Amino acid sequence: MTVQDTAVRPFDEATLAEAAALILAGQPVAVPTETVYGLAADATNGEAVARIYAAKGRPSFNPLIVHVPDFAAAEALGAFDERARELAQRHWPGPLTLVVPLRAGAPVAPLVTAGLPTVALRVPAHPVMQALLRTTGRPLAAPSANASGRISPTRAEHVLASLGGRVPLILDGGATERGLESTIVAVGRGGLRLLRPGPVQVPDAEQVTGGPVHAPGMLASHYAPTKPVRLNATERQAGEWLIGFGPIAGDDTLSAAGSLEEAAANLFAALHHADAQPVDAIAVASVPDHELGRAINDRLRRAAADKE
Repeated sequence: MTVQDTAVRPFDEATLAEAAALILAGQPVAVPTETVYGLAADATNGEAVARIYAAKGRPSFNPLIVHVPDFAAAEALGAFDERARELAQRHWPGPLTLVVPLRAGAPVAPLVTAGLPTVALRVPAHPVMQALLRTTGRPLAAPSANASGRISPTRAEHVLASLGGRVPLILDGGATERGLESTIVAVGRGGLRLLRPGPVQVPDAEQVTGGPVHAPGMLASHYAPTKPVRLNATERQAGEWLIGFGPIAGDDTLSAAGSLEEAAANLFAALHHADAQPVDAIAVASVPDHELGRAINDRLRRAAADKE
């Protein structure tokens, strides 16, 4: 993903309006939080979320943290039991992310949750991120604003060095206060699990030391269809549901226009839809293995391997 120029602007009413307009147009914007700078995009827009992955060069579709302005907005997206509610009331706004069940019908793009039945939610304390949330009126998916594998950014110049030419705008809010990513705690039937340590201490949480973890940036296994998956298909075989791409039309398609961003946005929904059909197997057309296509193919290869 490339853009002609990356603007770095100090936060004021004019740049807030500019950033909000970009977000609502489906573009990602770098914005400070109290932890690190985040690369924010509309969490309800799958193609906008795909542009986060494209800008970061993220190698696979891990779940992303969804930032919301307050607890009421969080409850509209996730199901909070008594323990989760207590943690939210104690630490929000602040650097704690809670992983809770995704509420049925929540308007979150499947790419945000990586097809999982849970959602990672946080109410940030930083005034710039809060202003952007309230101005856009949208939940914002926002991983750290750096190229994948690089050091997390705590200043606007760190973002520019890592993502210059890949994002249209960086809102400069100065150095971040915490400089460390948020604590992530999953709340489930098994109790509290500490998925990532951070600024907030949760003594009652059991630390996860191994195995698959359904947390942003730490996912070891993703949603796998119950049906076998055949890759690089050029036509439908008997008993298959074909997911097309580009010139290969199917029962469904990732992108008839051959857009990698559209394909990424449609990936998990297409797999869910295919898995629900009265067929024996799923076939998927070839997707170019470059840029965002590498992440799509990473997910597809593992979906296929799960059934071998």
